[in-house]
Amino acid sequence: MVNLEAPSSSEEGVGGGGVSQETLRKRASRMRREMPEPELRLWMELRHSRFNGLKFRRQVVIGKRIVDFFCPAKGLIVEIDGDTHDWEADKYRDDTMLRNHGFTTVRFNNEQVMRNLHGVLERLKSVLDETADRWPNGRKHHPQTPSSEEEGAY
Repeated sequence: MVNLEAPSSSEEGVGGGGVSQETLRKRASRMRREMPEPELRLWMELRHSRFNGLKFRRQVVIGKRIVDFFCPAKGLIVEIDGDTHDWEADKYRDDTMLRNHGFTTVRFNNEQVMRNLHGVLERLKSVLDETADRWPNGRKHHPQTPSSEEEGAY
């Protein structure tokens, strides 16, 4: 039987803890169905290209990590962190994601989202405005992506 519990930060970040791409995809699917309240509140603002006209995906497998939200057009990852996150480990994972995939990460914590969603959205808009488009001609949606096996090979 496959364990579908959400992976810990250490499993997601440093080599995926030996977790297969199939397992990560199943976990991501479950995480999409069972989103914590802060992630759900932010998702309501990001879904259907509502925010800045940009497409966001939620609970996305990138390499050996599951990220909370991903904007393909900007190559921007948005993470919503609980109180138990290890900031030093998160920085290492974010640096690794940038180095291996070219994706920048912006982080907010649960309290910021719950108490000041407007401020979070303003900061996110600022980061998006400062981030170059990944594709020519201002395309807002991503082209076809490689298979998960190809992504995991990086």
